[in-house]
Amino acid sequence: MRTAIGILSLLLLIGGCDAPSPIQSSQKQPNIIIIFADDLGYGDLGTYGHPSIRTPHLDQMAANGIKMTQFYAAASVCTPSRAGLMTGRLPIRSGMCSAKRRVLFPDSDGGLPASEITIAKGLKSVGYATACVGKWHLGHNHPYLPTDHGFDEYFGIPYSNDMSPRENDWKGAQHFPSIPLMEGDSVVETRPDQAKLTQRYTEKALDFISRNQSKPFFLYFPHTFPHVPLYANESFAGKSLRGLYGDVVEEIDWSVGQIIAKLEELGLSENTLVVFTSDNGPWLVMKEKGGSAGLLRQGKGSSWEGGQREPFVAQWPGVIPAGKTSSAIASTMDLLPTCFTLAGAALPNDRVYDGRDLMPVLKGESETLHEDFPYFLGDELFAYRQGPWKIHFKTLTPYIGEPKVAHDPPLLYHLEHDPSEQHNLAADHPEILKELKLKAMSFLSSIDSVPSQLEKRLP
Repeated sequence: MRTAIGILSLLLLIGGCDAPSPIQSSQKQPNIIIIFADDLGYGDLGTYGHPSIRTPHLDQMAANGIKMTQFYAAASVCTPSRAGLMTGRLPIRSGMCSAKRRVLFPDSDGGLPASEITIAKGLKSVGYATACVGKWHLGHNHPYLPTDHGFDEYFGIPYSNDMSPRENDWKGAQHFPSIPLMEGDSVVETRPDQAKLTQRYTEKALDFISRNQSKPFFLYFPHTFPHVPLYANESFAGKSLRGLYGDVVEEIDWSVGQIIAKLEELGLSENTLVVFTSDNGPWLVMKEKGGSAGLLRQGKGSSWEGGQREPFVAQWPGVIPAGKTSSAIASTMDLLPTCFTLAGAALPNDRVYDGRDLMPVLKGESETLHEDFPYFLGDELFAYRQGPWKIHFKTLTPYIGEPKVAHDPPLLYHLEHDPSEQHNLAADHPEILKELKLKAMSFLSSIDSVPSQLEKRLP
């Protein structure tokens, strides 16, 4: 059932409420692997132009499949971004967008609500084996763990690797416990050697693939890195021209290569969709320990393009044509409906989905997916995109103490001409400014019927 709300018919997040037709019984359900980096910037891969970080396996994935240039994370910080990916819905719909605490911490009691239907839940319901290996960050206690949300197996750290007094001396971390390494719903280690995490994650992922090669599987592989603090295995430490940050990214690239090689070894490549992207932009305040957004403005935590526009590469030999680059507007929220359609899982019609099936774009059958995209920080709409135009109602430079600024009139940028958001065109295009403001207001009214809430979300 498609929503009847006017603006949503125009938004990127509409049209996902129809249950997809099951795949034909003669068609084998494909394996699906989503590899998710943490704090990786738009400009941090070789295939996206980085001059000194070597990423041959991800570059080859792009050569074998598709690279997208206008692909967005659901949010510009960890927890809401992961909620958007897992549910196919804006984080504001699941409540994972607190204005006070934008991410979960070790002393947080909550997590992703049990009422949300994750990719894992949907795929498990149609016979998939499911595993999460790496950083979860959607709740570290029952009933919010991966095993509560459709994953048969979990191995990893349940939140960010700096949320410990041992790893960071920032105010607030001192009362947190040591970093836990979990298997299933139990803590199996405290203070694991983070220099070995990427290798250990990779070994677990490879083992899961090998054990489930005879049935369809879904592997969600959210890496702990390149989130700060940075650690690289001795095989990679000191090897990158980019320093420690480059070492870490190059080890993640190695891990991707191991996954691809295992699929080839087991004869699974032609029945497996592999996707790589990141949860949000680079943590620029960390300077050389942080990444690069390339030509995009700002990074993690902001509504500028560098906060949410991410690298995205995918391969599926025989299905995704090799060497394709797409400028279609898409997001991590598109992965759930894509996975459900491929697996033959019905998309529930009791809620609004903000994603659409990405496969027509990946297969080269369509050059467009969404026209609109909203940029939330917490529960406030900071910016809104329609086609090439982006309006900023508010801006915030995070982590360095610069306050939130409301803009009247709002800022206006043409992202196709000016992806770096350097040239404010509001004075030149008052009609476009007016149109985008009306569309944004209509969008907000469609997700929140309480008028008083609109005051704080949009000036």
